[in-house]
Amino acid sequence: GVFMYSHLQQKVRNAEALAQKYKQQQEALSAQLQVVYEHRSRLERSLQKERGEHKKTKEDFLVYKLEAQEALNKEKQDSMNRYGALSSQHKILKNQHEDVKKQLLDLQLQHNSLKLEHRKTLETHSQKYAHLQQEKDSEVSNLQDTVFKLREESKLLRKAHQEVHSQLLSAQ
Repeated sequence: GVFMYSHLQQKVRNAEALAQKYKQQQEALSAQLQVVYEHRSRLERSLQKERGEHKKTKEDFLVYKLEAQEALNKEKQDSMNRYGALSSQHKILKNQHEDVKKQLLDLQLQHNSLKLEHRKTLETHSQKYAHLQQEKDSEVSNLQDTVFKLREESKLLRKAHQEVHSQLLSAQ
């Protein structure tokens, strides 16, 4: 009985030691489990926070995307309007250029015509001038001859006058 008691006591002590060991393991596991739960809780809060931020970022991105699309469409429309305005201005300037080219050709033709007319007029005037110069030279020559003859005649008349005067003096 003592042996059995001792043996049972030994088993009880072993069982208590084992129970104590298991209790410590359970406490350690419980503490680890508590840490894991806290860590999981933090991770879930972090995940929720990240999801909220992700959702906000996604919404911000969608707003940005819409604004960018609107800005792009507006810029595209403005560019098309500017292109249309430049295109019509180009057509107007092209037509004006063609008109100016036609005017230039007309003016060049008119200039050539006037140049030819000027050359003809200049030749005519040169011929008239040469003819008038000849007439003038001829007239000057005739007038010089006439002056020379009149001087000679004047000398003769003075001589005759002198002789008549001397004859009158002699007659008196």
